[in-house]
Amino acid sequence: MSKHKKRPFANTLELPFGGADSHAHLDSEEFRNCLADVMDRARAAGLASVGQVYLSPEAWEKGKTLFAPYPELFFLLGIHPCDALKWTDETEKRLREAFLSDETLRAVGEIGLDFYWRDCPHDIQKDVFRKQLRLSIDLDKPVVIHSRDAAEETIRILEEEGFVGRALLWHCLSSDAMEYLTKIIANGWHVSIPGPYTYRSSQIYDEAVATIPHDRIMVETDCPYLAPEPWRGKINEPSFSAFTAVHIAHVLHMDPKDFWLLCGRNTRKFFGLPECC
Repeated sequence: MSKHKKRPFANTLELPFGGADSHAHLDSEEFRNCLADVMDRARAAGLASVGQVYLSPEAWEKGKTLFAPYPELFFLLGIHPCDALKWTDETEKRLREAFLSDETLRAVGEIGLDFYWRDCPHDIQKDVFRKQLRLSIDLDKPVVIHSRDAAEETIRILEEEGFVGRALLWHCLSSDAMEYLTKIIANGWHVSIPGPYTYRSSQIYDEAVATIPHDRIMVETDCPYLAPEPWRGKINEPSFSAFTAVHIAHVLHMDPKDFWLLCGRNTRKFFGLPECC
């Protein structure tokens, strides 16, 4: 008998159609030869909406053809803080032109600060972050924030740039940001919960997660990274957001089906998408 435990697929959770994965990287190498199957599993799991994140204007150009068969996708575009050294005046021009020409681009993101990796000096990250925040205001688009080991500085810049009360999603809420969750909530921002919150080590944050207003909470995969239980350590994919949703629903003492649909509605409302069902 095999010692390997068989992992269930998300469709076995029997969640209704109408959920959403607010943040995915489906143009990653891991999905090059299996995108159609991944999207089939997403639909079977009950996903009606998936946010695909482009990390450069070049990625957006390539993705227009790659993702054309999948109307359930909506799109984000921004320069990741670890890529801030690549920023030029031409980059800003191309970002602006992309948003003005493509209504499927729903938010500027993921943008922010990353002090974990040493790919880019902090001062350059901060400068590019501020420029993209100002671009989002010019475009009247929501922003999606990446912040790793930099929550205090990220919040300070956001407040200085006038983002209190503006449409903002704190992507992939991390343990260092959890310390500032009260401030994030007080500033009127939305929060997206990733797969690691299904890990036993994350149970210490259950009480804090329960304080997020129900109209401002979402779930995400950040795939192909951060797979939830029972797929921890494997390639993540949008359908696995269902496992995260079921876990958080139990933390909140909610029916998983109700929470799944709630997150779907919150996601579509935040990104200005039509309601699906």
